[in-house]
Amino acid sequence: MQNLDTEADFPEDFDGTDGDEPQSVEISEDGLDAVETSFDAEEDGLRHVRVEIRRLKENKRIDKYLSHRLGKGVSRTALQKYIAEGIVKVNGRTVKCSYNLRVGDAVDMMLPETRPKEIPAEPIPLDVVYEDEDMMAINKQANLIIHPARGNWSGTLVNALAYYFQANWRTGQSINDLPCNGEKFRPGIVHRLDRDTTGIILIAKTDLALWRLGRQFEDRSTSKTYSAIVHGLLDFDEDIIDMPIGKHPKYREKYAVHRDTGKPHPITVKSAVTRYKVVERLQPKGTDMGFTLVELHPKTGRTHQLRVHMSAIGHPMVGDRMYGGGPLYISQLDGHAEVAEGPLITRQALHAHTIEFYHPRTNERMSLTAPWPKDFEDTLAELRRRCK
Repeated sequence: MQNLDTEADFPEDFDGTDGDEPQSVEISEDGLDAVETSFDAEEDGLRHVRVEIRRLKENKRIDKYLSHRLGKGVSRTALQKYIAEGIVKVNGRTVKCSYNLRVGDAVDMMLPETRPKEIPAEPIPLDVVYEDEDMMAINKQANLIIHPARGNWSGTLVNALAYYFQANWRTGQSINDLPCNGEKFRPGIVHRLDRDTTGIILIAKTDLALWRLGRQFEDRSTSKTYSAIVHGLLDFDEDIIDMPIGKHPKYREKYAVHRDTGKPHPITVKSAVTRYKVVERLQPKGTDMGFTLVELHPKTGRTHQLRVHMSAIGHPMVGDRMYGGGPLYISQLDGHAEVAEGPLITRQALHAHTIEFYHPRTNERMSLTAPWPKDFEDTLAELRRRCK
C-alpha cells in the first residue's frame, strides 16, 4: 500500500524519522544489570553508545565499570581520558572518573569506532555473472552493503569477495590483490548499489580495469537499465525526469529533489536525469490499488536518484519506506490493509537488470544481464494473476 506523505518542497522524503535517531540499534542485556544500545557511527567516525544501569550489586566507579563492560575494545586509560574530556556523560552531565554509578543512571559515550586491520573473509554467497583476469560482475542480492565502512565493518560484498578468492586460491588472487585507489576497504569497487537494491555490479581485478571502468562511469559511456515496481499507474508510457537532487535539509541519510522556490537552497544540489519506460500496468481486480513495472535508465549517477525521482513524480517504489513507498502483502491485495500477512516484497523493488560498457582491456562493447530475484518475480506473478 502506498504511503506517500507530503510537504511543500520535499514531498517524497518523509518517513517519520528524525535526523538524530539511530539508523541501526543493537540491544543486549547483561544479566539484566544494564541495557546497552549502539548507534551507527556519525560522519566524524564516532559511535554513540548508551548504557542504562538496571541493577548493581555494589557501588562501582564509572571507569572500572565501563572498562569491564566494553572489554578490550576500549582501554581503561582511554576511558579515563574520555571521561575527563567530557566525552562520557551520566544523565546528560559530565562526571569524574571516581563517580560511583547508581541504578537508573544512563551513560552516554561518543567513542571512536574500531576498524579491523584486515578485511575478514566471510562465507556470504556470490552469484558471479561474469569473470575474467581483469574484472568480474556480480548479481548482488538484497540486504548486502557493498563495502565495509563506519558501522558496517563486516557482512559486506567485499567480505564475500575475500572469501571467494580464498576459496578459489588456485587462481593466485586474494582480496589484497584487488586495486583500491588508496581506499583499503574498497578493493575493486567501481560503483555501488544501495543495500536492498539487487542486480549487476562490476568489480575491477586490476589497476587498469579500475581506472578504465571508473572513467566510463565518469564520462557516462556506460548504459544501465533498472527494473522497478512502483505504486500507482503512470500516465505516460515514456518520459524524462529532469530534477536536480541534493542532501535532504532536515533528514540525515536521505536525498531530495530541489524545488525552484526563488529562495536560496540550503543544500548543494546536482543535476539528475532519469528516463523511464512503462513495461506493464497492473491493477488487481477488486482493489483500488495499482502498480506499474517500469524500466529506468539513469543518465546521471546521483545517490538514491531513481528512488527519489520516482517518488517525486508521485510513484514511489514498492517497499521503499524511506521515500514514501510501502511493503506489499497478500493481505493488502485481499482487502485487509490493517494486517500484514503473506509478504510479497518488503524492500525497495529495484533491480539493476542490465549494464553495457566497454571491456577495460579489449575495448569490446559488453552487455551483462542479471535475472530478477525471487521476491521481484513472485510479486509480479501474484499481481498478474490477480489482474486476469
